[in-house]
Amino acid sequence: MKRYITLILAALIFAGCDDFLDIHPTGMVIAETGEEYRALLTDVYSKIPEDRGLTTLRSDEMAANETYMKDYDYESYFDIWNWSDYNRDAGTSSFGWRRYYHSCYIANYIIEHKNEITKATQAEIDQLVGECYMIRAYMHFLLVNLYAPAYTHCEPATTRGIPLSIKADVNAVLKCSSVEDVYKQVLDDIDYAVKYMNVERWDEGLNYRFSITTAHALRARVALYMSNWSLALQEAKKVIEIYPDLEDMNSSSMRPTNYKSVESIMALEQVITSNLMKVGYVEPALLGMYRSGDSRKTKYFEARNMSTWQYRTRNTIEERCTFRAAEFYLIAAEAANELNDQEEALKYINALMEKRYTANKYPEYSAALNGLDQDAMRVEIANERQRELAYQGHRWFDLRRTTQPELKKNYEGEEFTLEQGDERYTLRFPSEAVAANPEIENWK
Repeated sequence: MKRYITLILAALIFAGCDDFLDIHPTGMVIAETGEEYRALLTDVYSKIPEDRGLTTLRSDEMAANETYMKDYDYESYFDIWNWSDYNRDAGTSSFGWRRYYHSCYIANYIIEHKNEITKATQAEIDQLVGECYMIRAYMHFLLVNLYAPAYTHCEPATTRGIPLSIKADVNAVLKCSSVEDVYKQVLDDIDYAVKYMNVERWDEGLNYRFSITTAHALRARVALYMSNWSLALQEAKKVIEIYPDLEDMNSSSMRPTNYKSVESIMALEQVITSNLMKVGYVEPALLGMYRSGDSRKTKYFEARNMSTWQYRTRNTIEERCTFRAAEFYLIAAEAANELNDQEEALKYINALMEKRYTANKYPEYSAALNGLDQDAMRVEIANERQRELAYQGHRWFDLRRTTQPELKKNYEGEEFTLEQGDERYTLRFPSEAVAANPEIENWK
């Protein structure tokens, strides 16, 4: 933690405000001015872990590319892919525990020093502080969904969550809070953020930053993971009001995960890295989910040979998607259905399907949804969610919050099994974190 003090001196700034990809160091400065604090926060944004993409390995979306994994990235990814959480290879890639808490620390530092920021308008300072509350909320939300049991599969008030970091104290010895308290802190931080932020939406190139709309977006996703259907529907509707447009994948060459897409709300995290693309093939069962006339199959994936497909390689640095419009059509549909309003659910799911299926197939698939009861509609919405959000860092969390089904994988004739409700649906705390603080998992 003491090393974080030196990170206050590091600053990055965008050389061109309209160019999302052009980041240059400005040297070593002690943050005093609004510009310097903004540069400090930009540095935090640039180092947010991309673990949502990494969870694709643990889900049921990717079959191992045995040749590539054996020759190149076996040590890095194999134990993540086959859920070997108790005896991992020393070279296994790490989920970003330390970086999450680093981000929280810097966010806390800026919040606590907001009255010392110079050469900035009050509106600029407030927006900066609001973004810090959002960073803190998002980091804790990701941490609790990686390292603690799913809210919907535990007693949140009596289940160990993760440590909360809400003060810039280098001497703090963090202990875990309950799952319920972590979620409460996340929602409270979103509320604080809304009180400060004044930017509803950022222009292309700056849409890696949090905004008022992203507060609604994160609140909708949090509510979804809690099965708080009324709040999820309410917040998803607010997002859709501001971002109603969906890419027409029958005519547009733009993938909706691109930060330039009309669907892009926040483009912070890379969808999936080039390394992860090579590690595995698309699971045949996932490919089989895409029906005739579904434009997503060839937009997302490409055939490598007669039997295998991989994620389609494009300009992967532009494939950045933290929040996009389609997710909130899906959240609205799921929430409405769980509130037993199938007519409302149909409105949102049909709006999405119309932009994803060819003109001759959409009427057929849409008509098949008419008259479905709640259980049948739940299945159809889940299927659309799996197709729409494939390889985008949602599937593992969807499996966790819903049925936590049994999963099976094969590698060179060996079968690996994740049992239904398996404790490995929750990651273990990193061994180095436990070694440094043996009491870290104690929370009562």
